[in-house]
Amino acid sequence: MTQVAVGGRLHFGFSNLSLSHSRLYGALGVALDAPQVSLSATPAASINAPPAIESVAATVCAQLGVDGVSLQVDQQLPTHVGLGSGTQTMLTVATAVADAYDKGIAVREIAPALGRGGRSGIGVGTFEAGGFVLDGGHPTARFTTARPQDGDWTVPPIAARHRIPDHWRFLLVIPDSEPGRSGDVEDDSIRAAIERAEPAIADRISGLLTRRVLPAIAAGDADRFGAAVAEIGRLNGAWYTDEQGGVYRPPVGELVDSLSGSPAIYGAGQSSWGPTVYGVTDAAHADGARDAGRAALDAAGIDGTVDLVAGRNHGARVGGDPLDVTAKRA
Repeated sequence: MTQVAVGGRLHFGFSNLSLSHSRLYGALGVALDAPQVSLSATPAASINAPPAIESVAATVCAQLGVDGVSLQVDQQLPTHVGLGSGTQTMLTVATAVADAYDKGIAVREIAPALGRGGRSGIGVGTFEAGGFVLDGGHPTARFTTARPQDGDWTVPPIAARHRIPDHWRFLLVIPDSEPGRSGDVEDDSIRAAIERAEPAIADRISGLLTRRVLPAIAAGDADRFGAAVAEIGRLNGAWYTDEQGGVYRPPVGELVDSLSGSPAIYGAGQSSWGPTVYGVTDAAHADGARDAGRAALDAAGIDGTVDLVAGRNHGARVGGDPLDVTAKRA
């Protein structure tokens, strides 16, 4: 039996959605220590898995050329809330099944065949080694308005990775609202946004990345980092306004505005399609950040959950050991 566990991730946005530039997408985000997906795999003659991941298990077994697997899920990431449940779960299952059968795989190589990494490389990058990740995007000539078929791409390269300072914390406010977009609906929304994307927004984001985000994470400055990624989130929202009903999808805007007024929060925004709202803070402001999260939900008249989590500076754990990213597919 093999156990694999990994935390979720935050997706702060893309660096470019305009077809006028040579590289498309280019995502940035951070690995989280919690919440987690954790499961165990045992070789089996057929697939025995909870309904929620049965199709995932079938896809993985087909890719690895094995008859079946028995999967036991200990923890699950909330689905379609902006924490990367799809990619993290798919790669966790793939890693667990491969290890149970003593088959070496490189998640970066198998991810495209599993339908992952077609736009953002953050999920794969954080699964591999954690930290803050900026990926290099895809060639625009290959990724126009339509995504290639599963398997017909490579996961975006990691352009920059930095350790998340130990004292940094991330507030997670998850309102009880409709889940974020996924599947065909997400594909259609991204396609529509790309067709209208203003290249000038990408130019502004490029400046923010090089002059604010990267220097802040390198220096361990949570205040400047939070303000910078929040601004990138707002600029991304300008691309998505017609698709999600505003710079942020409702009711995220109210929560972001409320958190942004708290001295305990250095920057707030929407992770991916939401509805998760993040706040960048640190251990010294933990109590104030939690209070701000609860106050934001109360002010908006919405139920939800509030958590404060650390960053994660390692990849998935396989049987308690760090993922071996040098492994090659058998």
